[in-house]
Amino acid sequence: MYISKKKPNFSIIPELRRYLSKYSREVLLPISYQDLCHFDYSMPIYDSQGNDTLWQSVMYSQADMNEIHNGLKKVYTMLYTDGNMDVIEHLTIDRVEYCTFGNSKPFRIRLRNTMNDNYGYYYIKKADASRVYGLELEHILSPNKINFLVDRETLIEDHIAGIPGDDFVKNYFTDNSINLIRIAKEFVKFNERCFIRLLGDMRSYNYVVDITPDFEETQYRIRAIDFDQQSYEGKKKMYLPQFFKENYLAVELCMQFITDEALQQYQTEERTLMAMRIRSSRYRIKDLLDIMTKDEISTPEKVEQLKTELAEHFQDDSYLTCKSMGEILKKNLRNTLTKSMRQLSKEKYLAKY
Repeated sequence: MYISKKKPNFSIIPELRRYLSKYSREVLLPISYQDLCHFDYSMPIYDSQGNDTLWQSVMYSQADMNEIHNGLKKVYTMLYTDGNMDVIEHLTIDRVEYCTFGNSKPFRIRLRNTMNDNYGYYYIKKADASRVYGLELEHILSPNKINFLVDRETLIEDHIAGIPGDDFVKNYFTDNSINLIRIAKEFVKFNERCFIRLLGDMRSYNYVVDITPDFEETQYRIRAIDFDQQSYEGKKKMYLPQFFKENYLAVELCMQFITDEALQQYQTEERTLMAMRIRSSRYRIKDLLDIMTKDEISTPEKVEQLKTELAEHFQDDSYLTCKSMGEILKKNLRNTLTKSMRQLSKEKYLAKY
C-alpha cells in the first residue's frame, strides 16, 4: 500500500493552542526540541542481537550538558508530578537518544531514579497539529489515557509501554502461553477504533501490545504509539490496519478464530464503548472537532479522495459535502456511532422507570 513518504509538518493554529491551554496541555517548558538538536556527536544503539535500532545515543558539550540535563529533569516533573520538584534530586539522565527514522525524528529521554534504580522514558518531538489531534483523540475516544504537553514548537509525550507489534508478531505468535483468540478479538477492536477515528498507518511497528495478567486469563490490548497520520491520507484503506501486509498474520488469526457473527459483535461492542466515551467527554470532543473542522491538516486532493471513498463505502453522499479532514472525521463519528448513541439514550430513558 502506498504511503506518503514525507508528511509535511502542520503548525498549531491559535484556536488549537487555546484548546490545549484550556485542558492543561499547553505549558511553558524549560527546554525545547531545538535545544536538544545541538549535540556534539552520536553513537548508534544496537539491540541484544546486534541489529541497528535506528536510534543514536547523543552527547553534548560539558558547557551545555548540565543545563540540558536539569531542563530534562524538570520536564519529567511537569509530565508526571505536576511540577513537584521534590523528586528531582533522585533523578539522573541516563541517556538522550535520537531517532533519524520517520517524520518526527524524536528524542527519547531515559531517566533513572537513584533511590531504586528504576528507569523511565519520555519523548521530545517537534510539535505537529496532526500528532496533537491524534494524541487528543486517542485520549478521548480510546480506552487509553495519553499524557502529553506542548510549548510552542515542542511536544512532550509519555512513553507507551508494551511489546512492539512487529516483535510480538515475530516472537509471540508461536508461544503456547499466548491466547491467540484474544489477540484476534483485540485486533478486530483495534481495527474498528482506527477506522472510526481515522488514525492511519497502523502497521505493526506503529503500535504495541500491552499484556496484563488477570486472575483467570491474560488480557491483551493493542495501543497506537504513532499519531502522525491522524486524518492525513486520502486512501480509505490507510485507516484500516487489516490491509497492511505487516499485519497479515494478525488478519489470518481473525480469519481462523473469528466468525462473522463474532466479528459484528466485537465491532458493536467497540462502537458502544466509543459512544460512551463521547457522551462522558461531549464538551471536550465538541471543542476539539470544532477547531479541527476549520484546520488544514491535509491536502485538498487527499480530502477529496477520502470523502469520495467513504461516501462509496457507506453509500452515503453526505460525505461529499465535507470540505476538510475535520469535517470528514466529524461525519464519520456521527455515521458510525449514531446507532450506539441512540441505544445508550434509550437505555438511560428506560432506567428512569
